Amino acid sequence: MHPGDDMPARSWAVYLLRCADGSLYCGATNDMDRRLAAHGRGRVKYTRGRLPVELAHVEPAADKGEALRREAAWKRLPRKEKLRRIACAGSQLELPAKDETKPSLPSSLGTRGRARRVR
Repeated sequence: MHPGDDMPARSWAVYLLRCADGSLYCGATNDMDRRLAAHGRGRVKYTRGRLPVELAHVEPAADKGEALRREAAWKRLPRKEKLRRIACAGSQLELPAKDETKPSLPSSLGTRGRARRVR
C-alpha cells in the first residue's frame, strides 16, 4: 500500500512520516485519518517540533498485534535501510519477507561482523 491509497478507516496499519528536519517517525494506528490529523495539529510530542510532516509509507496489518510487531521491526532497522525500503515500496519492487528485519550474515562472520577463522 502506498501513501494516499484508500484504506478502511478502522483497519490497523503501520506508517512512517518524514519530518521537516529529515527524521523519520514510525507509528501504528487503527484510525489513520485521526492519527495524521493529530500529527498535523502538533498533538504528538515527537513530531510537534518537526512540522510539517509528510506520509512516506503505509503498511496494512491484519490486527493490532501484527501492527505492533511490524512497528517494532521498522524501528529496529537502521535509517538507511528504512529509506531503501520506502523507496522500493514506492517503485513496486519486491521487498524481503516481513519477518526479515536483519540481513543474514555469512557463516564465517561473527556477531560483530568480523571474519572469524573457520577450521
